[in-house]
Amino acid sequence: MKKTLCAGLPALGLSLSEEKIQTLLAFGTELLEKNQVMNLTAIREPDAVATLHFLDSLTLLCAAELAGKSVVDVGCGAGFPGVPLKIAEPSIRLTLLDSLGKRMAWLRETLPTLGVEAEVVTARAEEYAAEQREGFDFCVSRAVARLNVLAELCLPLVKVGGRFLAMKGAMAEEELREAAHAIETLGGKVLEVKRYPVGDAQHAVVVVEKTRHTPTAYPRIYAKIKKNPL
Repeated sequence: MKKTLCAGLPALGLSLSEEKIQTLLAFGTELLEKNQVMNLTAIREPDAVATLHFLDSLTLLCAAELAGKSVVDVGCGAGFPGVPLKIAEPSIRLTLLDSLGKRMAWLRETLPTLGVEAEVVTARAEEYAAEQREGFDFCVSRAVARLNVLAELCLPLVKVGGRFLAMKGAMAEEELREAAHAIETLGGKVLEVKRYPVGDAQHAVVVVEKTRHTPTAYPRIYAKIKKNPL
């Protein structure tokens, strides 16, 4: 895991202290150990964890200046991309958000043992938006839903002037065309799509700036979002 992680950092233009590397490795070890009894991730090899979880997550540090910012990770699952970002840039004020209680309980128990500070919230994004509407500088999300659905879950959480960073795969351009109306309706403006290789695949970060307040009608309940995306 360490060899793969250290070999991949220079390609991202990143360098991490030995302490941060060891914390990432400790998180990866905890993840793989717990994964034997709980379905946290389909990725089960240490080198794949380094590539597909750690390096993939850290690409967001190349897409935006997150230092000192409030960041909510929507649909974080086992903690990605949020936890690697927090380890690499401890000044981030991180909130991890997911509706799966067992995974969130594991994060709530594990992160303090690694010295990683984060607010761990078990809730659906559309419900959490009612409490924390436009409360974050950044919203990040990976592999949760297609972009037209994801935008309605994420943009209501972002302050005007903040950004939504959506991690996508090879179909990013197609999803972006499909989501153009949703992003505009929700108060967003696409700034750029940053592409980068992860293993043999091409991944992308869609960078959306929040240029105006999201209308109060959004987000709708998830069943409506999924049935009739904007």
